[in-house]
Amino acid sequence: MLTLSPSIFKAYDIRGIVGKTLDAAIAKQIGQAFGTAARAKGEQTVIIGRDGRLSGPELAAALATGLQASGVDVIDLGVVATPMLYFGTHALAAQSGIMVTGSHNPPDYNGFKMVLAGEAIYGSTIQALYQAIVKGEFAQGAGAYSTHDIKDAYLQRIVSDVKLRRPLKIAVDCGNGVAGAFAGDLYRALGCEVTELFCEVDGTFPNHHPDPAHPENLQDLIACLKSTDAELGLAFDGDGDRLGVVTKDGSIIYPDRQLMLFAQDVLTRHPGREILYDVKCTRHIAPWVKQHGGKPLMWKTGHSLVKAKMRETGAPLGGEMSGHIFFKDRWYGFDDGLYAGARLLELLSQCDDPSAVLNALPQSVSTPELQLQLAEGENFTLIDTLQREARFPAAEEIVTIDGVRVEYADGFGLARSSNTTPVVVMRFEGESEQVLDRIRQEFKTAILAIKPDAKFPY
Repeated sequence: MLTLSPSIFKAYDIRGIVGKTLDAAIAKQIGQAFGTAARAKGEQTVIIGRDGRLSGPELAAALATGLQASGVDVIDLGVVATPMLYFGTHALAAQSGIMVTGSHNPPDYNGFKMVLAGEAIYGSTIQALYQAIVKGEFAQGAGAYSTHDIKDAYLQRIVSDVKLRRPLKIAVDCGNGVAGAFAGDLYRALGCEVTELFCEVDGTFPNHHPDPAHPENLQDLIACLKSTDAELGLAFDGDGDRLGVVTKDGSIIYPDRQLMLFAQDVLTRHPGREILYDVKCTRHIAPWVKQHGGKPLMWKTGHSLVKAKMRETGAPLGGEMSGHIFFKDRWYGFDDGLYAGARLLELLSQCDDPSAVLNALPQSVSTPELQLQLAEGENFTLIDTLQREARFPAAEEIVTIDGVRVEYADGFGLARSSNTTPVVVMRFEGESEQVLDRIRQEFKTAILAIKPDAKFPY
C-alpha cells in the first residue's frame, strides 16, 4: 500500500502516477473525503465516470466504495468523456461528480476532476480533501450504488441545440482517447460525413499522444485532410474536454483564434458582455472582442479558475489557450471539446469555404507553449522574484494576475508558473520573427538576472 503524497493534490485536480503515487487504497480515501465534503454541503448523491485508461476500472471502483462508505449514493456513468460527467451534474438529480481521468498525461497517469455542489473545485478546497484524509475525518454511512447510461441524453441535448446549414465533411482524430467512443456518433447525428482516426478507445495510446495542443499530435489529421475530401479536422485530448482544429490546407487554428470566432457569434446574443480568456492567449482577442461589442477580460490559466470567474461575472463565453472552451450561451458553462466542435461546425456550415473563414482570423507570429524546466518549487519562487524585480523598459503594460505578461506595441511575452509541474511556462507573440526574437531576448535577460544557470527552451 502506498503512502499518501501531498504532491498529487494539484491546483485544479488530483493527479498521480498509478503504482507510484496513486492506487486503489488512495482512491478509496479520496472518495471518503469527497463524500464527506459533499454531505457537508447537503448533497446526497455523487456521479462518477472514467476515461479509457487501463487503471480506470480499479480506481473508479475504489472511489465508489469510499464515497458509499461516507454515506453518499453513487451513480456510475461508466466510460464517458469528462464533459459528459459535467453534463450529468446538470441533467441528473445530483450536482456533485468525480471524473477519473489522466486527461492528456502519459498512460501510467490517472487522476480525479471534481465538481462539488455545482462548482469545479480548486486550490484550498482540494487541499482540504488532503487534510481530511490525513486526519481521517470522514462521515460514516452506507450509500447506494447504481449505474446510468448518459450517452443518448448528452448527444440528444447537443443535436437539439446545434443546427448545421449544410452537411460538412470532417475528419476526427481522438488519439485513442475516450472522446473516440462518442465523437463520430455526435457529428454524424448533426448531419456530417465523418472520417474517424484513432477513435478506438485504447489507454495505451498506441498511435500518438491525445493532446491537440502540440503540433506533432496533429500530423495524422493534417495528412488525412490532404488525402481525402474532408473539409475540416477536429482533434480531442484524452478525456474530451479540449478541442484542436486543423484546416484543409494543414493550418492549425489554435484555441485563442477559435475563441474569436465563437465570441463574434455569442456577442450577437449577449452584446456588451465579458469574454474571458487566459494569459496565454493572443493579444488580438481584446481588440476583436471590443470591435464586436464585448468586454475582453484576461484571467488566470486553469479550467477551474476560468469557470469560477465566469460564474462571478456572468460571462457567456470563456476560453483557454490549452483548448478548453466554456460556453454559457446555450450550454452550461463547463469546458466541452465535443460541444465546442459542434458549435464550430454550426458556424462554418454557413459558408462554402470553412478553411478560408478560419485562416482569415487575426494572427501574428507566435511560439507554442515553451517550458523552462526547474527543480520542484523553484518555478514559484522564480516567478515571485520576476514579478517584484524584473524591468522591461519597452513595455506598454505589465500584467501580473498570473505570472508576468508583458505587453508591447508589437507583441507580448509571458512567463508563468505551472500549477501542476515544476516548470515556468513561456509564450511569445510578435508582428514579425525579429520582434519575436527581441521579446524572447528581453525575457531571457530578465530571468538570467535572477537565475544565471537557467536552461532556456529557445
